[in-house]
Amino acid sequence: MPVPSTMTQLPEEDLLFRILRQLDRAPDASQRHTAEAVGVSLGRLNTCLRAVSDAGLVRISERGGPDKRRRFAYSLTSRGAAEKIRLTDRFLARKFAEYDALHAELTGTTSGHVPLKHRTELMKNNLAPIPELYVSYESSLKLKVEAADLTSWDLTPRQICDLELLMNGGFNPLKGFLTEEDYDSVVDTMRLADGSLWPMPITLDVSEKFAESIEIGQDIALRDQEGVILGTMTVTDRWAPDKSKEAEKVFGADDLAHPAVNYLHNHAGKIYLGGPVTGIQQPVHYDFRARRDTPNELRATFRKLGWRRVVAFQTRNPLHRAHQELTFRAAKEAQANLLIHPVVGMTKPGDVDHFTRVRCYEAVLDKYPSSTTTMSLLPLAMRMAGPREAVWHGLIRANHGCTHFIVGRDHAGPGKNSAGEDFYGPYDAQDLFRTHQEEMGIEMVDFKHMVYVQERAQYEPNDEIEDKDNVTILNISGTELRRRLAEGLEIPEWFSFPEVVSELRKTRPPRSQQGFTVFFTGFSGSGKSTIANALMVKLMEMGGRPVTLLDGDIVRKNLSSELGFSKEHRDLNIRRIGYVASEITKNGGIAICAPIAPYQATRRAVREDIEAFGAFVEVHVATTIEECEKRDRKGLYKLAREGKIKEFTGISDPYDVPENPEIRLETEGTDVDNCAHQVVLKLESMGLIAAH
Repeated sequence: MPVPSTMTQLPEEDLLFRILRQLDRAPDASQRHTAEAVGVSLGRLNTCLRAVSDAGLVRISERGGPDKRRRFAYSLTSRGAAEKIRLTDRFLARKFAEYDALHAELTGTTSGHVPLKHRTELMKNNLAPIPELYVSYESSLKLKVEAADLTSWDLTPRQICDLELLMNGGFNPLKGFLTEEDYDSVVDTMRLADGSLWPMPITLDVSEKFAESIEIGQDIALRDQEGVILGTMTVTDRWAPDKSKEAEKVFGADDLAHPAVNYLHNHAGKIYLGGPVTGIQQPVHYDFRARRDTPNELRATFRKLGWRRVVAFQTRNPLHRAHQELTFRAAKEAQANLLIHPVVGMTKPGDVDHFTRVRCYEAVLDKYPSSTTTMSLLPLAMRMAGPREAVWHGLIRANHGCTHFIVGRDHAGPGKNSAGEDFYGPYDAQDLFRTHQEEMGIEMVDFKHMVYVQERAQYEPNDEIEDKDNVTILNISGTELRRRLAEGLEIPEWFSFPEVVSELRKTRPPRSQQGFTVFFTGFSGSGKSTIANALMVKLMEMGGRPVTLLDGDIVRKNLSSELGFSKEHRDLNIRRIGYVASEITKNGGIAICAPIAPYQATRRAVREDIEAFGAFVEVHVATTIEECEKRDRKGLYKLAREGKIKEFTGISDPYDVPENPEIRLETEGTDVDNCAHQVVLKLESMGLIAAH
């Protein structure tokens, strides 16, 4: 980060680095001691201190002494801490170059440790510590106090994941959220502006209102959702990105069926901020704390154990017997120790929650030899970007000290696109990884599709079975596994471990015992509330689970009385309904929602929230606008036609017709009881209620 110009000339880089490092280490030392440590005279030190203070790198405060002489304390500002990190990089790069030159002079060969343009090359030594963005403990205490006066941004869950890996070195060589120049280069070429390989935009997306309140060069505090300070950032860039271009280049298509593209357009802020980050403290995790390791903690573990070769296994799903066999073979093929490194940040909507998955991993870990296998949790927010994501995962694992990485078939693929086809080819990720693996400093181990051969009672790679016509090959797909769990059917021991199945059944009981949400949508007057009431009565008559009706008018009165009818307020109202419904679903109840919910993006967001805990059944009450106007019991359409009600759905505001609802009801000429019964039949066919 360039430092501001100042009346007093800043010292040369080497001296500036030594001064900032010494002040960070010993902020309360006397000037004489500081001058001796840095290696300059007192006069020269005073000149330098004035310069760094004028440049906003150091804050000087007066403190009393026992002899009443004037004494001073020094602390690095956020800007100073970021500059110290930059200079540390420059200093180490130069020292490694000097070492390499000496090595070549003495031996006639290069040492192999000199970074080319960045320190990515250094990562090929998986045991050496890597740079972090955290300041010292003493400086962090002072920065916490200073941050009280800074403008704050409350990070989203995805941004918290990104910040944690920025600060602890997991995203090395990044030193903060991407600048506009780096962002454009990453989107177009998979490289930072300096040429370093980096395939994924790591951006701080914010609202337009917040962006307008920030000046370039300003420091902001980065806080978690409870307001706890995690770090600071010096804003060097602010821009409105071309999100459609980002979607096309990074994810391969501007298609809302892709969860990351949907997030980009419907959740992420419209403005990106870029700039270096200063780490104050890591996010607090109360779960599985013994399993969470920073890159340097893992590297220290590998050093202690003497692990020179480590193969990492990436997963966001529970482990079954095929995965165990696969990882055994991968470790054997690479002649390496095994790191099971599951993602516990954000994965694909609808995935098994990480609490359940980690319990499954721990149950399986006993099946591995403890001397050659360990497990650590990765707080990564996945993008499901297929080939680019595979390269990204490889760089992250290299930062964590791994030398090999298992890349799967359709690695990090999000499933089907809007046309019902896979977003990426089955081997695109492996091909792209193989192209860059030498530069990344981590070697790919191909994921082999493992199947169970009944006659030999063992798992074998499908493409290596030569007698396929003479043996019985068994396999259970992810879809089939979910069906068996949902219907309470047997899951054979050849497929999974009993301990894993037991954990999955705790979280995913049979569907007829799970909570779920029925979400009615349609025009005002379409009959949503009436059908929803009839459905509620029918479900209560069956019994077994509590039923809650969240009707649009009831919610407006009790949850959203302060909201108007602007698009922003209507979205907020629907998100509130979705939140309450998700809590009801999570706790095994039935939520029946009956708002207008005109916007597809908002309905999709609610679906994602609820499907984390149970089924979401969208019911489109497809009554025409003409029929709704005829019914117009409240006289609202008449007022809307006269212009007395603004932004009225179907008249002066659009309604996004659901493309693929679970059920579509035609109410004209059909009585209410029959409509409600159609919904009941649908719930039975989905296994959500027991057939009677």
